[in-house]
Amino acid sequence: MQPLRFRPMVRSDWPDVATVYQAGIATGHATFESATPADWAAFAAGKHPNLSVVAVDSTDRILGWAAASPVSARTVYAGVVEHSIYIHSEATGHGVGTQLLSTFLDLADHAGIWTIQSSIFPENTPSLRLHERAGFRVVGRRERIARMAHGPHAGRWRDTIPVERRTPDHDADEQSEGASSTNMHPHTRPTTPQPASSR
Repeated sequence: MQPLRFRPMVRSDWPDVATVYQAGIATGHATFESATPADWAAFAAGKHPNLSVVAVDSTDRILGWAAASPVSARTVYAGVVEHSIYIHSEATGHGVGTQLLSTFLDLADHAGIWTIQSSIFPENTPSLRLHERAGFRVVGRRERIARMAHGPHAGRWRDTIPVERRTPDHDADEQSEGASSTNMHPHTRPTTPQPASSR
């Protein structure tokens, strides 16, 4: 595998990005989407402007891409995104995904993102392992969340595995704030936890 380079995704990348995307869709284990967006404008419309990156070889051929979308327009969720990562079939098994995801996470950290999340089909074990190595954790399982409309699993109800990764600096800030709060009230004793009420 040739040395990799990472750069922001631009409009002229769309044909190659769409090709990699469509190949992932065809596997039936990447997404519920049945087709790529119609064009670059449709693809880019919902994406975070600073979190779309491509991995290219020495000839500038795209070997993979990663991008993210805000999960909500509400200000309180400004630092929460849902990401996607797709690797060219010829580049799998060569560390492209690991390096690309690491580059994407660095961008997200510098952009002030504090939570990155995604949903992965349980059958997509390479993606689950990739994200686990990158510091993501599994936060549950959504059973029969939607019915597949295309590919080898068309008509089948599918489960997904939600994963998330918290920005390390943000977690450290929370721990520091918690410690400061405890120190401000040295005579306060912990209370016995009460059962959570159902709502």
